[in-house]
Amino acid sequence: MIEHKKEFYGGFGLLIGFAVTLGIIFSPIFKGQNGLQYLDSLYNSISKGSAYYIQTVKKETDTFSGKSVQVVIDMADEARAQQTASLFMKGGARVNVSGTGLKVEGDLSKILSNCLADADSMYINDGQTISSKYGYNERQVLFNWWKALKSMDKGLKKQKEFEAAKVVSQVVKKAVECSYNYYKIEPQKISDRVGIVIFSLVFYVVYTLWYGFSVMYMFEGWGLKLGH
Repeated sequence: MIEHKKEFYGGFGLLIGFAVTLGIIFSPIFKGQNGLQYLDSLYNSISKGSAYYIQTVKKETDTFSGKSVQVVIDMADEARAQQTASLFMKGGARVNVSGTGLKVEGDLSKILSNCLADADSMYINDGQTISSKYGYNERQVLFNWWKALKSMDKGLKKQKEFEAAKVVSQVVKKAVECSYNYYKIEPQKISDRVGIVIFSLVFYVVYTLWYGFSVMYMFEGWGLKLGH
C-alpha cells in the first residue's frame, strides 16, 4: 500500500523521465552515434591531442647512435617473421630469418628511428605511407613492430643491456601503442570543446543523482524507511 502518494508518484515521475532520457542517450541522434559513442569519440580525440610523445622519445633513441645490438626475435608464424624482417632491414639492420625466428643485428638508434617514423605516420592517420612502404596493411605493420620490440626488450634484458631495453620499452609504450590505439581518430584540443566537456561531466553527476532520488522517493512513498 502507498502511504505517501506525493512522494511515490513524484519518484515514479522522476524514474519515467530517467528512462526517457536513457532512451534518448542510446538513440543514434548525435551525428549518427548514440550518446555514449559520441562522448567516447570526443574524449578519445581530446586525449589524442595531448598524447604525442614521439619526438621526445626520438631524442632519447638518438643517444644510442652507434650502439650495435644483436638479438633473436620470435614471431607467431613464418609469414609474420618475413613481414617483420623488412621492418628491421628498412632501419639498416642485417636480418637472418629462420622459420618463425629472426636474428637481427644493427644500429639500435637507426632501427628505432625507422620504427618511430612509422609510428609518426600512423599517429597522423597516414596509413597509406606505411602500407606502401612495406606492401601490407598498416595496422599489421604496427602490430609486428609491437611484437618484435617486446621480444627485443626481453632479449636485451637477458644480455643485461638494461639501458637499451629501457629505450625500446619507451618506444613501445609511448609511440607504437599510442599510434596504433589512436589510428583514425582526429585529435582535438580540450579548449576547443570545453563547453561539451563540462556539460557531460555535470550531466553525469546530475543523472546519477536523478536515478537515486527517484528510487528513494518511491520507497518513501511505500512507507519504507532506513533504521538502526
